[in-house]
Amino acid sequence: MQLSRRDFLVAGAALVGGSMLGGLSACAGTVPRAQSLVPGVARVDLGGGVTVTAISDGYGSRAVDAAFVRNAALSEVQAALAEAGLPTDRLAIPYTVQLVDIGGQRVLFDTGNGEFGAATAGKVLENMTRAGIDPASVTAVVISHFHGDHINGLRNKAGQLVYPNAKVFVPAPEWAWWMDDARMAAAPAAMQGAYAAPRRVFGPMAANVVRFEPGSEVLPGVASVAAHGHTPGHTAFIVAGGDRKLMLWGDNTNVAALFVRHPDWSVAFDLDAEVARATRRRLAEQVLAQRLLLAGYHLPGAAIGTLVRRGDGYDFLPLSA
Repeated sequence: MQLSRRDFLVAGAALVGGSMLGGLSACAGTVPRAQSLVPGVARVDLGGGVTVTAISDGYGSRAVDAAFVRNAALSEVQAALAEAGLPTDRLAIPYTVQLVDIGGQRVLFDTGNGEFGAATAGKVLENMTRAGIDPASVTAVVISHFHGDHINGLRNKAGQLVYPNAKVFVPAPEWAWWMDDARMAAAPAAMQGAYAAPRRVFGPMAANVVRFEPGSEVLPGVASVAAHGHTPGHTAFIVAGGDRKLMLWGDNTNVAALFVRHPDWSVAFDLDAEVARATRRRLAEQVLAQRLLLAGYHLPGAAIGTLVRRGDGYDFLPLSA
């Protein structure tokens, strides 16, 4: 199944027109373009032999209800979606992993849903194949956090590793939280699946999983940044290219029109809403101060772009093809 252009741009590449045009003009001549390889796969050259390839994993669907944003009225949320030209009753939320070629390594950041998501998700392998990327060529898998839509693509339902030659790197605080048997036993029934997924994925290879401390260098040219709040060990990364640096901020934001535009709003999925809000602001300000390119798992388009300030929030501007 090929994802349509609408599927790949799902959840709103469109932002408010005037703001988008102003942001692009300000960055003219300094921002690389995204090269479309096949539908659902785009590549950006960071210079110095470093490239990042955005690979769509499809999307999930969620109702826009009072529970989606914890600290904003449903009417405010729907108004923000309408302003961005998005549906106000139900959202398609994109999933995009990033494959970075750097220093002789081929590094996959998060793995998608694999065989465990909705019918509209789990498209990473399919899109890799169509783009001519061999999963066996991946030398490292770096995980931002342990939610199932980020880790389930590492191992299929038969128990086989999808990237057989890859060393796996995970944040140590995530491992400590989700692999704690006592914490799992005390968790409510609704959370049992969240604890079971890491055990299925990482349990058979536990001795070989590299656990790094956020703030350390994971691989040459790949630095980790503590980004806690969404989960206790949620981690962002900065990839250093020859011309530009790229921050991959994972689930620091969900729907861009809501949580990039209104960074103090809290999505239902953040485990510690207060810490997540502070992290969102801190990472956004770092992106702006250091003029970083930005990638995010739930960002629209190819999920790589630039960030601009807008009022008391921000806008995400996807790179043009």
